[in-house]
Amino acid sequence: MGSEGILGVRDKAGTKSAASLGRRNKWLRRRERWLVVLGVVLHAVYMLGIFDIYFKTPIVHGMDPVPPRFSPPAKRLVLLISDGLRADKFFEPDSDGSFRAPFLRSVIQGQGRWGVSHARPPTESRPGHVAIIAGFYEDPSAVTKGWKANPVEFDSVFNRSRHTFAFGSPDIIPIFCSALPHSTWNSYPHEFEDFATDASFLDEWSFDQLQSLLNRSSEDPKLKQQLVQDNLVIFLHLLGCDSNGHAHKPYSSIYLNNVKVVDRIAERVYNLVESYFKDNRTAYVFTADHGMSDKGSHGDGHHSNTDTPLVAWGAGVRYPMPSSSNNHSECGIRFIDEHMHDMPTPIEWGLDGIERVDVNQADIAPLMATLLGLPCPVNSVGTLPLSYVNLSKVEEVEAVLANTKQILNQFVHKSLIKQSNSLYFKPFKPLAHYSSMLDQVQNLISNRDYEAALELSQNLRSLALKGLDYFQTYDWLMLMTVITLGYVGWMVHLILHVLQSYTSVPGKFCKTEQVHGLGNNSGKVYLCGCLFMGSIYVILFLEHSPPLYYAYAAMTVFLWTQIFSEYEFLKDFCRDLFRRESSYIIKLIVTCAVSGVILEFLVHSFTERKLYTLCFLLVGIIASIHLQLLIPWKSGIPIFVWLSCWFLSTFTLMPAEIPDNTPLVVASGVMIIIIGGVGTYFDRHSESNKYWHGILNHEVKKLRFPMLFYLQALLVGLSSVMVPLSTSHRTQKQELLALHQLINWAISGFSMVLPLFSTPSLLSRLTSIFLGFAPSFLLLSIGYEAVFYAALALALMSWILYENTLLYRIKVTASSNSTNVGEDNLILDSDHRGLQLPDMRIPLTFMVLFNVAFFGTGNFASIASFEISSVYRFITIFSPFLMAALLIFKLFIPFMLVICAFSAITKLIRVPRLGCYFLVILCSDVMTIHFFFLVRNTGSWMEIGNSISHFGIMSAQVVFVLLLFALTNVYTKNIQTRSAKLFSRKAM
Repeated sequence: MGSEGILGVRDKAGTKSAASLGRRNKWLRRRERWLVVLGVVLHAVYMLGIFDIYFKTPIVHGMDPVPPRFSPPAKRLVLLISDGLRADKFFEPDSDGSFRAPFLRSVIQGQGRWGVSHARPPTESRPGHVAIIAGFYEDPSAVTKGWKANPVEFDSVFNRSRHTFAFGSPDIIPIFCSALPHSTWNSYPHEFEDFATDASFLDEWSFDQLQSLLNRSSEDPKLKQQLVQDNLVIFLHLLGCDSNGHAHKPYSSIYLNNVKVVDRIAERVYNLVESYFKDNRTAYVFTADHGMSDKGSHGDGHHSNTDTPLVAWGAGVRYPMPSSSNNHSECGIRFIDEHMHDMPTPIEWGLDGIERVDVNQADIAPLMATLLGLPCPVNSVGTLPLSYVNLSKVEEVEAVLANTKQILNQFVHKSLIKQSNSLYFKPFKPLAHYSSMLDQVQNLISNRDYEAALELSQNLRSLALKGLDYFQTYDWLMLMTVITLGYVGWMVHLILHVLQSYTSVPGKFCKTEQVHGLGNNSGKVYLCGCLFMGSIYVILFLEHSPPLYYAYAAMTVFLWTQIFSEYEFLKDFCRDLFRRESSYIIKLIVTCAVSGVILEFLVHSFTERKLYTLCFLLVGIIASIHLQLLIPWKSGIPIFVWLSCWFLSTFTLMPAEIPDNTPLVVASGVMIIIIGGVGTYFDRHSESNKYWHGILNHEVKKLRFPMLFYLQALLVGLSSVMVPLSTSHRTQKQELLALHQLINWAISGFSMVLPLFSTPSLLSRLTSIFLGFAPSFLLLSIGYEAVFYAALALALMSWILYENTLLYRIKVTASSNSTNVGEDNLILDSDHRGLQLPDMRIPLTFMVLFNVAFFGTGNFASIASFEISSVYRFITIFSPFLMAALLIFKLFIPFMLVICAFSAITKLIRVPRLGCYFLVILCSDVMTIHFFFLVRNTGSWMEIGNSISHFGIMSAQVVFVLLLFALTNVYTKNIQTRSAKLFSRKAM
């Protein structure tokens, strides 16, 4: 009885002529080339869909500013932003009981107001500063613009000021001041941002610039005139905490000492400004753009990244009030954010008796504008925190009304834009009569009913914010439908391609022309598809839709047109499928069900990585028992598979925050050399073990480079030595020695070339690849992830041995059955056979191991999981793109091991690698659709940020898996297996 294809269809390919096979292969290569390009473009376009659905840029132009109708309480404002300062590290005491910020605590207790400012992810420097200074939240994709100038012009408090003086980082100051004519600014060189040194001197630099400016004014009349103007802003950006947090972690003595430095600078700035102006007309605001995780990173929505301190004092700011349930201040209206603010103050902060007023980060912009009597930035969505300002009742109403009108102007403008572009416009009904509500507020003010006017203004502001959110997601349903249909169409298209190209197809119901999509009726289907797409384009054009809307529609219509063009194949295939025996249908359903369960398991593993521990504990037991039933226990393979799976299972129990452990990294180097030595020994001395024959190649009598293993082991050992040598400079606050840096780069580059010179047998080449990438990974490791590299390699070897054992048993069974001709019938070409239903285990196992490579040493789905200190053995001067490239390279090394093993297995069992790749993409897209519906823009920032990153990871997987396949193909393309040679001879 012949072997079954992936959906149970027996192969008749053995009768094809050589010419027919050549035409098929040529057609297949051409089709796959376009299919890969289509997949990359489709996932890139659809990944942008969540930003059109949930996170469109909030910037619109054309609104007029709304100046407040009262005298400004402050003549100037000093803004101090300590980059990367966590709220808890600022407020809590040291181990000796003394507080780290005594000056600002004295301000909290006697002069001003305080609270926690809640940032919104991505908690990066640019979005945080935009929220503070401009009052709006950039969409999450703004993290990719983190160190660039403004791609879109927007209004800010600096724009509205009469003059702005700004000093600090070259990554922040130019964003707001480079194109601002009424500004005086300066920034230090990028070379100052060296993570190997104590970065608190950067904060001192900013203060020195301000002090020098004020000193020069006595000799510069023009500067003096600028300084004595009203509506003046002085901005100091203090980068020290951010740099020291990245380099040394936020619980280090260097970071905590930097908090004290920032407090002293705040005190010196206050004394300097007060002694210079002597008019008590200066307001001060101290805050941070984002916090810092325990790993020394930031970006996600964890409270350690979103909670930052806020202290305000000076002209126009209220004095502190005792905390009580009666006078607990309102939190303001929240923009999308639903997580709780004004949580109980920790007792250890020592501030539970003083009223705390929490704000959203965007609320700081209207606070600063109100203190200076300026219009709020026109795109601001911040709500004025009244508990911070010291105004009369009528002034409070006027301030809130100005804030309300400014937000309402945005709503009206967006409503008009959407109405003018929509064929069928659905207005936001609660604000259908907003003008009458404004008139009512004015009447209440005229009648001096300030309480009622204030309440109505705040209600109107709340409705305006909800209206903005309504228009931000106006096209939600349409886009969700189109993109979902596109993903489903892509998956159906992939299934059809795999069926037609990598499995046997029944000649009795499908001719070659039909398989190739050249049926007589295809032209009609394509014509209908073009007409349908044209009608959609007309509607989108009339509605002035964004360009990406056309792309979403085109992708979806194109895919379903391709599917319907294969309707003859689908009809005949379904008819044949229903005629199959019930046992086959049951096998097919079970395979689909098991695949669905595994993929759902992977979805849940994104939020609970400990599931992998249970998975590998069970897999170790089940796989070893299965192998025991196939081959003798004394072969050693069952016990090896069991132990390697259990070893790997331990890593997902470890903390995601990898602690520094240099001795463990060095020990891992020794472990890697031992594993490489054992693998080399087995490759050269296992001729007598019949269960290893498939992965060995003893036909090569003489090795090309017999000393290759010793050279690779030497490089691994040298990198292990360089790990503590290159780390010592950071612990001693010294720069990275140029010699150490050169050696590290040289070891990494040279070691990755050596695997190309290894023997092309499967075990020899994979062992060489494992040793070749080990030096780079060790030099980029700081703790237990170096051991994970070795554990992952052992698990991959177990997978290869398991597949090799199954192949061995198939050969034994086939040789004992003289009537078995299935192997001949399944030949697609001289090297590959057709895919069968059981082969679905290959992409599923790949998906599990690929995701373990993601989450085995942390939570890759979180932006803050990037451990920047990993790159300090190669570079310490702040260089965002090079550092990001090194981090990504470190993350890709385990993936490359998985893909090398995957490629080797496809050669071993002779299945087409691209066919398995398309099945991997099919599995990824099942997870992608799941994550697409889990993306959210409400709830805690942690949930919002993680939902975006989960979807982004799965959407990007088709691209970087393809990229890694191309890279690893350099190492795996000439791998030889004994099984492939045997079957190649048989095919001939």
